[in-house]
Amino acid sequence: MSTAKVLLQLDPDPQVSTFDSVVAVDAGVDQLFRHGGVTADQVRGLVYGLIFTRSPAELKNSAIFVGGGDVPQAETLLKEATSSFFGPMRVSILFDPNGANTTAAAAVIAAGRHLPLDGAEALVLAGTGPVGQRAARLLARQGARVRVASRKLDKATAVCDALKADIPDGTFLPLAVSDDAGLADALQGAAVVIAAGAANVQLASEPSLRSASDLKVLIDLNAAPPVGLEGVDPMDKAKERDGRICYGAIGVGGTKMKIHKQALVRIFEQNDLVLNAEEIYEIGCGLE
Repeated sequence: MSTAKVLLQLDPDPQVSTFDSVVAVDAGVDQLFRHGGVTADQVRGLVYGLIFTRSPAELKNSAIFVGGGDVPQAETLLKEATSSFFGPMRVSILFDPNGANTTAAAAVIAAGRHLPLDGAEALVLAGTGPVGQRAARLLARQGARVRVASRKLDKATAVCDALKADIPDGTFLPLAVSDDAGLADALQGAAVVIAAGAANVQLASEPSLRSASDLKVLIDLNAAPPVGLEGVDPMDKAKERDGRICYGAIGVGGTKMKIHKQALVRIFEQNDLVLNAEEIYEIGCGLE
């Protein structure tokens, strides 16, 4: 009898994400152990319960998914989980709280289909949020010069400083965008714009985008009206509008789902993986 694939879901939210559970089942997971409201001090016991029930040779059939809506809390759970491992007693982990890593990877892959990212000027609106930060990080890894926009300059600056510490060779420019004038300055010379804002918040009007003559690719990750980039339909997938290639949230979502499922498959192939933004991006590139 084959060993069942068991996924331990660690979620700081009180209710474990149904979305993440359904995707796991569709990706071939046999059993889900769903734990919500998880705190850092509880992680080690949950991980030990997972790893001590199987031999090292069987541990590739056990894995961990760290999710939840609070990304900083989820990062703490990830740190505690990895620190619980020792010797061969470890399992692979997929880290995707709030879908931040898979969504950012899908967005950057979409941009890269239409222009070389190395040396490109890229603007990330709402760049201080979970998805925005990861999109900026992945763009920089590909050689793009990244403008990180927020309503407040100090928040954008803090994010750029943190990204620069992780990617010393990266180029990051913090920007405050709180009105049309700030947006026009931010768009000046940008070839790619990724809107990673919250639902129901418009980040750029259609006239502002139309006046940005260097724009080639528009990617909006908000499907709920009003969308983040006015004039981009949520269903757009490489749709040409006014000479620009447009992707809406649902248009990007198909790639995000493929990446999510493939990442789940991958963590059951060996027991020593930690899939974060860069690793998830590489999985997505392999699906192109």
